[in-house]
Amino acid sequence: MASTSLLKLATILSLVFSILLALHAQITLSSDIEDDDEEYVLDTPLANFRSRSRFLASVIKKGAGCNAERYNICNGVSANGGTSLLYCCKKHCRNVLSDKNNCGKCGNKCKFGEFCCNGNCTTVFYNVNNCGKCNKKCARGVRCQYGTCGYV
Repeated sequence: MASTSLLKLATILSLVFSILLALHAQITLSSDIEDDDEEYVLDTPLANFRSRSRFLASVIKKGAGCNAERYNICNGVSANGGTSLLYCCKKHCRNVLSDKNNCGKCGNKCKFGEFCCNGNCTTVFYNVNNCGKCNKKCARGVRCQYGTCGYV
């Protein structure tokens, strides 16, 4: 009788642990996908954007809403000193130079282990020019292994 109740308790605890682990993984993955607190400072303010302030016409919040047919505030707009290029992808402004889900163009997803570096899906584990992250170059003659320069 004691072994039966102990088995039930172990089963319940393993189910609860599995659910908590799944929820933690889902929260972690969703926070990696979107970080909408960033802002893009446009290289040239939008002339046709209705705003009371010139400053507001020169800043677009990451993930800002857009509609390609009605109003498209981010159709090929350069921002952050040329390091960002904004396009309207599925009704949201996306930087096609660094967005893993819209790399180079809307809808172009990078594979697992790839980052979007300057609009190209790049494997950062063995690339000496993008070692571990975009634009991290290894010293001359040093190999990039597992995303680390000179890993032994």
